[in-house]
Amino acid sequence: MTSLVILGIIAAIILYGITIYNRLVRNRQTVQEGWSGIDVQLKKRANLIPNLVAAVKGYMKHERGLLEKVTELRARAQGMDNATPAERSAVEQEISRVLGQINVAVENYPDLKANQNVLDLQQQLAQIEHDIQMARRYYNGAVRENNVLVESFPSNLIANFFHFEKAEYFELENPEDRALPKVEL
Repeated sequence: MTSLVILGIIAAIILYGITIYNRLVRNRQTVQEGWSGIDVQLKKRANLIPNLVAAVKGYMKHERGLLEKVTELRARAQGMDNATPAERSAVEQEISRVLGQINVAVENYPDLKANQNVLDLQQQLAQIEHDIQMARRYYNGAVRENNVLVESFPSNLIANFFHFEKAEYFELENPEDRALPKVEL
């Protein structure tokens, strides 16, 4: 009888360990899915940048430096496929900042401000920035769930044994970067 109780306890511990392992795998996959969602939105924004630059280039002679900077940052971001979220976040924050400056500069050009193509591009950019924010929230929520499970007892025992690691948040360093770029139409 005692051996059956001991076997039952061992079976329960093994089943509990399997359950924790499966939750860790599910959380890791959710984090990867979340990162993929951010990556898709960042690529959409990167694809929109050349159109925006082309639309405003002829008008904005004095802001040539901004246009060159956003083009350079776009190229750098596209080469960061294997970068960590922290590395990617730094470049993407700079892109958001420069795009915001371009949108502010558009205000100084009445002809450009009235250009339907530029207005459409600004609306698309605002929507993509919103989508990036939503993807970031989803990803960071998945990271939080993963990190809690990796660090909590007793799941941390399984996590350490099978080399599950904490994931990095995709954060903004500057509080003013947390807002969507202002797009006035």
